Amino acid sequence: MDNRPQWGSRAGFVMAAVGSAIGLGNIWRFPAVAYENGGGAFFLPYLFALLTAGIPLLILEFTIGHKYKGSAPLSFTRISKGSQWLGWWQVGISFVIATYYAVIVAWAMSYAVFSFKQSWGNDTTGFLVGEYLKVADPGKAGSMVPGVLIPLILVWIVVLGILFAGVKKGIEKANKIMIPTLVVLFLIIVIRALTLDGAVEGLNTFFQPNWNTILDGKVWVAAYGQIFFSLSIGFAIMITYSSYLPKKTDLTNNAFITGFANSSFELLAGIGVFAALGFMAAQQGVPVDKVVSSGVILAFSVFPQIINELPALNGLFGVLFFGSLILAGLTSLMSIVETFVAGVQEKFNVSRTISVLVGGGLAAVISLLYATQGGLNFLDTVDYFINQFGVALAGLFEVVFIAWFAKQLKPLQNHADAISDIKLGAWWRICLSIITPVVLGYMMYDNLRQNLLKEYGDYPREFIFNFGWTVAIGVIVVATLMGIKRWKEDQLQLPVSSNQKEVS
Repeated sequence: MDNRPQWGSRAGFVMAAVGSAIGLGNIWRFPAVAYENGGGAFFLPYLFALLTAGIPLLILEFTIGHKYKGSAPLSFTRISKGSQWLGWWQVGISFVIATYYAVIVAWAMSYAVFSFKQSWGNDTTGFLVGEYLKVADPGKAGSMVPGVLIPLILVWIVVLGILFAGVKKGIEKANKIMIPTLVVLFLIIVIRALTLDGAVEGLNTFFQPNWNTILDGKVWVAAYGQIFFSLSIGFAIMITYSSYLPKKTDLTNNAFITGFANSSFELLAGIGVFAALGFMAAQQGVPVDKVVSSGVILAFSVFPQIINELPALNGLFGVLFFGSLILAGLTSLMSIVETFVAGVQEKFNVSRTISVLVGGGLAAVISLLYATQGGLNFLDTVDYFINQFGVALAGLFEVVFIAWFAKQLKPLQNHADAISDIKLGAWWRICLSIITPVVLGYMMYDNLRQNLLKEYGDYPREFIFNFGWTVAIGVIVVATLMGIKRWKEDQLQLPVSSNQKEVS
């Protein structure tokens, strides 16, 4: 019998999948990446990457989870008993990301409150680093920062409370409320930004194509990197979510919907961000390229400056913007935490309540490190290394393992084709067996080369080793240790519904 939880509807799954993809990073990462890699010309390699890597990888992970009906560790074990560690590696990556992702959502909560009176003042960067985060020197944790700790606790109460309720009553119901609300809020922000003086100049800067960049290999690698990181591929989310799907689910169509919905939101974010940056540049009397930024500086320093300079309704615009960040962050954080909650529940055969308490509780405790005065430095370093040498590398291992060692592309294609309207052809297997491994392989080589030649940021070498390399490598070591404990034979049996035949 199949007693696994299931989505109440296809729309519930799609919203959850889209919600996991539309995260905080999409609002500030994509606009900067597009601008730095040819502006309007970047959309050509971006679309090519979406069709040859993003959607094929989504289909792959949807099909793995749906066919093998388990968390990432269990699904990979059912494919090959020696590959359990790969699933735990992806789960471990999600665990690390969850510990600091929650803190960024907490910042957004604080800034939503600050928006009412623009408490950040005129020196928004000084306020962020000095007055709010009270940043200490790299390597020093310092004391707890109450302004971060209190909203962080609230974030975990909300996320773990939703996860306690389960998949259908918790995650699905929350996403049905949060995702539409997020889209409406962000649409209001974009429309308001487009009406500001200087918005047209900002959009011209964003969309102006630099066709000379098309022949630059780094631009194409950047496009693949953006697609890969923005679709929540390679750290167990999509495998876990799709394992809760009913037998007859159109996997291929859902992957296309998820991929294009995510890309549409990224484009919307780019329009809103650059319209606002155009307004800011006009107010300061400087070119738009002088105010372009990325990362947390864009969200928590540049946007407060923009809010300060608005002609009216400054507080409302701030609440809408940071409210959008909160919703985007919460939906993604729920997805990330669910990966290791599901893994713990299946591996140790415990109740969902216990797995949420253990997995989510441990992540919440570790996240306290980022609520200290050294939190920003820890976050910046861990985020960089777990993404560059965690997510991308795990994704490379996944496609190489499935395509070349387990040789499962054809069986997985047959499974997806049997229940999907859009049939997969040879293009799907070529993309996953050749194009994606080559691009990801080059990305990893280039990242490794650059990081061995030059230390990341301006941090001391010891700090980079302890909180960068050690974290990225440590996840692999822990995953290997978790893989030593074998599953029981009855756990490896695929659950089969009493009234439906297993799709071959």
